[in-house]
Amino acid sequence: MLVHQAARWGLGAVGTGVAVIAALDLAGLDRTNPLRRTISEHGLGDQGWVFGVAVALLAAGSVAIGVSLVRTRLAGVFGTVALMAWSVGLFAVAYFPKHDWSVGPSVSGSIHRAGSLVAFLSLPLAAVIIARPWRHAERRRHALVAFALGLGSVLWVVGIGAMVLVGARSGLPWYRVMPLGLVERGLAVTEVAALVALGVFAARGHPVAGRQQVLSPVAAESER
Repeated sequence: MLVHQAARWGLGAVGTGVAVIAALDLAGLDRTNPLRRTISEHGLGDQGWVFGVAVALLAAGSVAIGVSLVRTRLAGVFGTVALMAWSVGLFAVAYFPKHDWSVGPSVSGSIHRAGSLVAFLSLPLAAVIIARPWRHAERRRHALVAFALGLGSVLWVVGIGAMVLVGARSGLPWYRVMPLGLVERGLAVTEVAALVALGVFAARGHPVAGRQQVLSPVAAESER
């Protein structure tokens, strides 16, 4: 079905984007410390466009998965809005590169930071809202996986927030309180896994029947 094909296209785009970013990470191990440097560091320099394209693929794949979830009636309004906010945040990250804040603020850097924040906060909400297992009893196994990964992403976000508070109380910059690169990669891996679980959820699930489709012959006759 076309709605399932959209989810498969989305999963393919997400997989391609993630593979490119992982390749950039591996290729840059001799120049960048992944424990401290964020993923967005790949957006700087002559090869920054490669990172931008990879993130844009991830965002486009997310939109396709969202369309499939909506068309199969597996995602309500709030879950769809949250998933689209994740996609918009990723597009902002792809188009506006990371900024070196040591030389002062910039509009591009501020948009990049805002996009990252929106994306990282929105995906956990989308996964938890869309994949509520008690709402999808007929496909509980796939829903449970996506829901659990969404909760895992929430825990990552809560942990980062706690470290920010620790930094504020101790007078240390929040990005010095934790190994930011490692923590961001842990959050990113968990969130992308949740996104993939949502994609599989959409690709394998059957469209939820509309009201007229589930009416029994007697009930249908009575409504005429």
